[in-house]
Amino acid sequence: MAFEEIKENAEDLKNEAKRLIDANLAYYKLWGFKIAMKSTAMMLKLFLLATMLVIVTLFFSIALALAFGYWFDNFAYGFLTVGFIYLIMAIVIYKVQDKIVEGPLVATFSRLLFKTYE
Repeated sequence: MAFEEIKENAEDLKNEAKRLIDANLAYYKLWGFKIAMKSTAMMLKLFLLATMLVIVTLFFSIALALAFGYWFDNFAYGFLTVGFIYLIMAIVIYKVQDKIVEGPLVATFSRLLFKTYE
């Protein structure tokens, strides 16, 4: 009789353990899906924002180059001036890229990761 009771308890324990493992597996699948969707949405938003910023920068650059061209009475000088401005900006950004990119990137992803654990 005691052996039958232990056997039933062991069977119940096995079933409960299986249910717990299945529940945890389902939870982590949903958690992974949530992270994947948030990451995908953020990348899409950043892509669209970057596309719009490139278009705006292009039009502002052309306008600035034309303005310098009228000022210098030579459009080639205007476009060269804008090109040199971008060259100087690229050199400055290259020199400080770790401070600009790494800090905010780590902060954003750590906030996103730790927010999901709440």
